[in-house]
Amino acid sequence: MIRRLWLRLSDNIDGPLFALVLALLTVGFITLASAAHDTPARISSQAINIVVALVVMWAVAQLQPQTLMRFAVPAYAIGLALLISVALFGDVVNGARRWLNLGVTRIQPSEIMKIAMPLMLAWYFHTHEAALRLREYFVASLLLLVPVALIARQPDLGTALLVAAGGFYVIFLAGLSWRVLLGVLVAGCASLPFLWSLMHEYQRRRILTLLDPTSDPLGAGYHIIQSVIAVGSGGLSGKGWLKGTQAHLEFIPERSTDFIFAVFSEEFGLIGNCVLLLLYLLLIARGLTIAANAPTFFTRLLAGAVTLIFFTYAFVNMGMVTGLLPVVGVPLPLVSFGGTALVTLLTGVGILMSIHRHRKLVQT
Repeated sequence: MIRRLWLRLSDNIDGPLFALVLALLTVGFITLASAAHDTPARISSQAINIVVALVVMWAVAQLQPQTLMRFAVPAYAIGLALLISVALFGDVVNGARRWLNLGVTRIQPSEIMKIAMPLMLAWYFHTHEAALRLREYFVASLLLLVPVALIARQPDLGTALLVAAGGFYVIFLAGLSWRVLLGVLVAGCASLPFLWSLMHEYQRRRILTLLDPTSDPLGAGYHIIQSVIAVGSGGLSGKGWLKGTQAHLEFIPERSTDFIFAVFSEEFGLIGNCVLLLLYLLLIARGLTIAANAPTFFTRLLAGAVTLIFFTYAFVNMGMVTGLLPVVGVPLPLVSFGGTALVTLLTGVGILMSIHRHRKLVQT
């Protein structure tokens, strides 16, 4: 009976992908146990988060791609409506209007868009696959820019970046011309002075601090300086689990969330970092393989975008922790503490598993 139950539960689970996810979750939990050693409640909370996220992943993996396609427009419409509601009625926490109070709980609607955006754009391009013209790419860009602008206005630059990346990957994979991309890049560079004027003061400080962290070593530059020291002090093999001085003497801020990579680097060193990078590369390679073998335009675009979102999470987090990118509040995927990001990412994994499992059932 137990074997039959296990076979039923694992029926739609992609073995290689699931093994990589479990490996990253294990690395994350071990690192969190060190980073949050003085707050056991956070460790137990993460254990619950992992269980909930895995259940969500399994549930999404059971869905057929046709069902995912039917969810695309409603999910986007609901997410957009909630973002507008946040702008009008949202709760202000630490100077940011990101949360919507529903009475019994508060939600962060911007998280919905991390999945709803690639779903919506993949559906849109699938329905116009027969005749993709510049107009379709323009409409897709508008569908992307509206929620991104609402999220950036909250302000929440990290989430806005992730939603924009997810949408851009779909547009790019749909066949956007390189000439158009080059034109957009040139226009973006030309508009930098205007974008600078629209930024909040703390966002400007983050960029200036990236260029010279020592200009404000006890203020805006503190995060980057301490995280770079931690990464460098790990050396080749690290100081050992629970032996990271930067973390345990509380020099590293947000050490269990955005800067957990600094804790990992200090304790496991360059060798540990190489193993972690290998796990991410293998996960991304598996996702891209699933995308390449997907039977429809919709599933190829969706699988490719979901996979590249993992790349964006990892690249941006490691970049900001090592001082190569501004601090924008992006967690390290499947490693950082947090339930919302974990559920979002494993929902993406569930989508990949659904696409792979049902690839022979979808009519081409």
